[in-house]
Parts: sequence; structure tokens; C-alpha cells
Amino acid sequence: MADQNADPAPENIREDITGPLAGDAQTQELTISAEKVCYFIIKAREFEAKDQVTEPDPGSNPTDDGMIAVLEDHGDDPVQEELQSFIASLTEDDEVELVALMWLGRGDGTFDDWPSLRAEALRVHGSKRSVSTARYLLGTPLAGDYVEEALSMFGQSCSDDNCL
Repeated sequence: MADQNADPAPENIREDITGPLAGDAQTQELTISAEKVCYFIIKAREFEAKDQVTEPDPGSNPTDDGMIAVLEDHGDDPVQEELQSFIASLTEDDEVELVALMWLGRGDGTFDDWPSLRAEALRVHGSKRSVSTARYLLGTPLAGDYVEEALSMFGQSCSDDNCL
């Protein structure tokens, strides 16, 4: 028999991202959409998967080389450009939350510290905006993994429903 004092199940599931304590007064919420966060995670992993350049100027047909240059870290990396453009298109609040998510997932605070992590990200990155935020996030090894870890603390994941 079920415990009658137990918290009732939520009557409806919200579409936005909420913390695991959805009925609690200390609920933490994200304003950035799960789609944007998942897009960043996917592209950040693509960017981080690059390997050192083995042949700077191969001069041959990419098909003959097995398209190996795609996996190398060349200066004109389209994934890097795509991520920089994506971050530049974000609102200030979205940029701040992406940085705060990275810090949370990296272990710079706990889920309960979310408001202070977000405030610190606003203080540090809010005034610098897109260029330095993109540079900072892309310069942080495992940024995609950290953001995904933090997203899971909010009870979300990059399922097919959240991916672009």
C-alpha cells in the first residue's frame, strides 16, 4: 500500500527545464532551452574530437586520403566557426547560463549553488559577451561533457526530443 504522506506525483510535466525538486521552494530553473544546450554539447564534442595535423598540406584528393583531414585540427575548422557563430547568436542570459552550466558540471559548485554560479558567470562573462565567451568555452577541455553533466542535474538529457 502506498504511503499516504508521500508527495503526490506532478499532475503535468513542464516543457521547460526544471530541477529534480519541481515542487520545492528551492527549485532551480534554466532559462536557456534544452535544444540550445544539446546543440552546444554535440558541437563541442565534435570540436574536441579533432586530432593534431599530421600533414599540413596534403595536396591530394580528400577521397583518396579517406577524409582524414576532417578529423584534424586545421585553422579553418568549420565546427569552431559554427560554435562561435552559435554562441554569438545567444542572448546574454543564455551565454551566462552556458558558462554557469559548464562550471556546475566541472564541479565548481553544487546544484544548490546554481544561483551563485549564475551570478558569478554574469559578473565575469556578462560584460565581455560573445567573442570572449566563445573563446572561453572552446578553450575549456571537456566543456561539452561538463555542460551535459550539469544538464543532468536539472533532470534533463540530450535525448532525440531535445536535439536539433
